[in-house]
Amino acid sequence: MARPLRVVDTGLAMAGDLDDLRDALLRWYAGARRDLPWRRTTDPYAVLVSEVMLQQTQVARVVPRYLEWLARWPSAAALAGASRAEVLTAWVGLGYNRRALALHAAAVVVAREGWPSDLRTLPGVGPYTAAAVGSFAFGAQVAAVDTNARRVAERLGRGSPAELLPPGRAAEFNQATMELGATICTARAARCGACPVAPWCASAERPAGRAERRRPAERFEDTNRWVRGRVVAALAAGEGLPAGIAADRLARALAGLERDGIVRRVGERYSLG
Repeated sequence: MARPLRVVDTGLAMAGDLDDLRDALLRWYAGARRDLPWRRTTDPYAVLVSEVMLQQTQVARVVPRYLEWLARWPSAAALAGASRAEVLTAWVGLGYNRRALALHAAAVVVAREGWPSDLRTLPGVGPYTAAAVGSFAFGAQVAAVDTNARRVAERLGRGSPAELLPPGRAAEFNQATMELGATICTARAARCGACPVAPWCASAERPAGRAERRRPAERFEDTNRWVRGRVVAALAAGEGLPAGIAADRLARALAGLERDGIVRRVGERYSLG
């Protein structure tokens, strides 16, 4: 086995050395990966559901909701047959309700026309989600570059995520890179001593840069997102508009929700979808 280089020059890195890095990461992933339900399927619909739910929502919150969703709507056709109000009600608590409507719209397209060759043509599906579904469900040899994968590649200094992919193993390597970024090579405190690719990493054991001073975070309860969430949850429960919220804040949230197609006005009342 070639001796790993500690000072990395991506232009001079040997192919064998890169192969060693890939093998080390894949071996680590095989033994350390979390047992997540969407990793046990290659069904494109199930993969798409997981990817949409995981956007800005923590894994621990997504797992039970993902299983409940698939139990209720096990296929794109089943979801396409649901009403927008039903979909929004089932989404309550996951946040960013526009994701639910985009997922529903994508299911309608798939149920009617089948899966497109370019997944980015589906409603709400951007480059990352298209690459993830393409890789995990259809075997596409493409890099799925989320925040974790990008961070890992940048710290390794061995090229772009696409250049790191081992031939024919994109799905597994994408999962491994994301897992490494989520559990070991994290944004705030990389655990280089536990990292399987530290011997090949240009950033291993380097002292972290001085953190930028951030402005105090706004309380979630003071945000428009919080009001929107309260409105959707109340309507989903059949309670009407929530009480105890200042009229101007409620009006702003309702205007945005109506504009996004999440709520609609019926006479003097509001309803979902």
